[in-house]
Amino acid sequence: MCNPTIAVTAIAGASSYINYRQQLQAQKNAEQAQIRQNELAKKNALQRYASEQLRIRQVVKQSQEKGFLATKARREKTEKFMAFRADRGVAMSGSMNALLADYYRTEGNYKSSLATNLDININQFRRNLEAIQFGQESQSTYVQPPNPELLFASSALNVANTYYSLEAQKANRGLMTNKEKSQYIRSDLGSS
Repeated sequence: MCNPTIAVTAIAGASSYINYRQQLQAQKNAEQAQIRQNELAKKNALQRYASEQLRIRQVVKQSQEKGFLATKARREKTEKFMAFRADRGVAMSGSMNALLADYYRTEGNYKSSLATNLDININQFRRNLEAIQFGQESQSTYVQPPNPELLFASSALNVANTYYSLEAQKANRGLMTNKEKSQYIRSDLGSS
């Protein structure tokens, strides 16, 4: 005759094994999802870095082109002015010098404004890179590897808990526990 406590404990053991395998697979799946999340966060950050770097290169190039065009325009105007003055045989006067100085001052102010705007853009670029890095860190997750030892211990304790719960129920009902039965059998064998 089969001992019901052992049978129930065996069923609990089989159930715990199935539960152990399912939880282990769930932990492996969670680890893979965490790894994929980190890969996506890194890929997103790299794309945003590349986009920001392209944008700042375009801003620098645009600023340089504007500075070049300003210098070119000032040179053309001063060359025309100097050619006009030479054609007329006019000597440089104070007002003519003031006009030339005004061309240089205007060009200098414009280039200074371009440099200031470029500095502002570069500082914003740096802040954007920091934000991208922070964004990657906030999108990344801690990768927790599966812990089969802890799962096994938990499953084994569940089986033991089932067994001892059944034994306690027997004792509460006044029935003989497996331990008492084995002691009774040993004492019975010892007296014969």
